[in-house]
Amino acid sequence: MLTPVSGADLPDLRAIKANPEVFAVMLGGVRNHAQTAEDLARDVIAWGQYGFGIWAIREAGNSCFAGITGLEHRADGRGVALRFALWPDAQGRGLAREAAFAALRFGHDKAGLPRIVAVVRASNFGSRMILGGIGMCDVGTFEQRGYVMILYESVSRPATSVLPDYASR
Repeated sequence: MLTPVSGADLPDLRAIKANPEVFAVMLGGVRNHAQTAEDLARDVIAWGQYGFGIWAIREAGNSCFAGITGLEHRADGRGVALRFALWPDAQGRGLAREAAFAALRFGHDKAGLPRIVAVVRASNFGSRMILGGIGMCDVGTFEQRGYVMILYESVSRPATSVLPDYASR
């Protein structure tokens, strides 16, 4: 289950964003309580301003907080980025792939974003497999804080009609 993050998620967000096992590889790295509260405020505003943002991921049936996924504008100007992070005990069961794919489809189909990017450390093979598995393409590399980063991209393509265009005849 994906729900837009809200104030009720703050304790879970503080826990996951403070965990170096989960957030050390994320843009901005491990977050303290004040930073997480600021992030949440920006995330809530983004939903109202842009019609997309970050979701809390909860497993159906037990509603336990498993992590986050969503879309946000990158501060470096590379575009709207797909993000995801899950607790280690929620990894390896397809939740990240399912949630990331849902966020990607929402971005293209509901928010009308023609291009969505994702950035991952070259050494993060798990996330790279997820991004490739949901159809994102590796389009380049760059260096960030001493790490080689891979830029992925998903571009929505206009639907093509299989019916003949009688109107133009």
